Amino acid sequence: MNIDQNTQSPSARPAVRLLGISGSLRRDSHCTAVLRTLADRMREGVTLTLHSLEEVPLYNADHDGDQAPGAVKSFKSAISMADGLVICSPEYNYGMPGVLKNAIDWASRPAFKSPLVDKPVLIMTASPGTAGGVRAQYQVREALSATLARPISRPQVAIASVAQKVSEGRLADAATLEFVDAAVADLLREIAMLRTAHPGR
Repeated sequence: MNIDQNTQSPSARPAVRLLGISGSLRRDSHCTAVLRTLADRMREGVTLTLHSLEEVPLYNADHDGDQAPGAVKSFKSAISMADGLVICSPEYNYGMPGVLKNAIDWASRPAFKSPLVDKPVLIMTASPGTAGGVRAQYQVREALSATLARPISRPQVAIASVAQKVSEGRLADAATLEFVDAAVADLLREIAMLRTAHPGR
């Protein structure tokens, strides 16, 4: 299910559509707060729509393909429609949350022809700790690389001490906002380069 649903008509669709995916299901998730903040800050012609993983079931190959549950089909369709992804994940026990790995596994099917193939992805992590979730970030990048997605190459966005940087459900730290905005700009440049290389994309 979508957290924030874009209701624009097809003729009014923005030039660039980004899909935000939070690795946390928690209602007051810091990662979701970061993504919602970014959605509010998109420049003209760009939208960021959040898609919750709450209804995506555990991966079962018996239910793959045409037999996939509705929530999985909706998730994969949202990825297909997006020009790029913005993933923000917490770190659980030195790694990425199971809910995010599970979602990547579903989205990676069918192999070599999934909606993740060639999809530009900005990976971010956020943690109350001082490392900012960098160990989870490594795992997310490796998993996406296996799907033939395109995690963009840039300095890592690892938001440390995030609990002190979020206020009233939004990221409020000026320095962090500046760094995250620069990361989104890098993602948009990657999308623009791909469109130039592949007209009609």
